[in-house]
Amino acid sequence: MPKMKSNRAAAKRFRTTAKGKVKRSHAFHRHILSSKSRKRKKHLEFSAIVDKTNEKKVKRMLVYV
Repeated sequence: MPKMKSNRAAAKRFRTTAKGKVKRSHAFHRHILSSKSRKRKKHLEFSAIVDKTNEKKVKRMLVYV
């Protein structure tokens, strides 16, 4: 039987924490930053946790089945 392969696009976008949660980065922080406030840009820098409704799907793409 061949090896299980992770979805490479998902592997570049998501990381798992020590407790098994999935971290993601925020959108809207790449370009056109001049129209956004300093506070908004600062909060977009930090990572977020994937919602529980999507967590199972993301873990399957990362081959944590």
